[in-house]
Amino acid sequence: MKQTILVTGASSGFGLLIANKLHESGYHVIGTSRNPDKYKATLPFKLLPLDIADDHSIASFARQLFSEINQLDVLINNAGYLVTGLAEETSVELGKQQLETNFWGTVKLTNELLPYFRKQKQGKIITIGSFLGLIGLPNVAYYSASKHALEGYFKSLRFELNQFNIKVSMVEPMGFKTNIGENAIASNGGISDYDVFRQKMDAYTKKEFDKAAGPEPVVNTVLKIMNEEDPKFSSPVGKGSSVILTLQRFAYSVFENTILKRVNGAQ
Repeated sequence: MKQTILVTGASSGFGLLIANKLHESGYHVIGTSRNPDKYKATLPFKLLPLDIADDHSIASFARQLFSEINQLDVLINNAGYLVTGLAEETSVELGKQQLETNFWGTVKLTNELLPYFRKQKQGKIITIGSFLGLIGLPNVAYYSASKHALEGYFKSLRFELNQFNIKVSMVEPMGFKTNIGENAIASNGGISDYDVFRQKMDAYTKKEFDKAAGPEPVVNTVLKIMNEEDPKFSSPVGKGSSVILTLQRFAYSVFENTILKRVNGAQ
């Protein structure tokens, strides 16, 4: 019998790529979107309505999902978005909204589905985090905070679900070509002391997005985790990721100075 896979945020970005690849590979794929009617006519897999920032939406989604399926084999947490802006210039309210979706929304949906996983006594939970959940960079303080929070939560959950044969893993992509930048919400700035640095950050960010690789390695990593009997917790994806993590752990000043040099040299 085909495995049933749930992919949240499946109408764009990594979620769409992952869902399409799994469908092509013969899995029974169910995706979610806040506006499924806008996309479902063009997608080969079923798309259900879900807003992970809305508690009522999460509860009604779970009821609908399990009225249509008997078993969920894999949950792929992907839904979320990006808030950009220098930390002091970003309102706390906007920061709260970032964590409400990326962290709390992911946690609430996972918790809503856990009773079904425990009853099955098997399954996988794969969360698409970010390399920014492992390191910090300027201009993404709240996004990075939301992804760091996911790392801590799912590290603990992995221990607790081991007894039920439920495997918990994180995928932490570096910068890849998706539409996350196009859909980002940017703070308005306004503190003149940051004007020069902000301009450099804008140039640095554009340069990084322009040279970003295609997202296929992220999709392949998810497929690898799905096919492993006992997958590891953390899977950073991207060229040079292991070097960066090693520098951060053992030579933080080198890592920090490298980032500042690149930002200050961006034009």
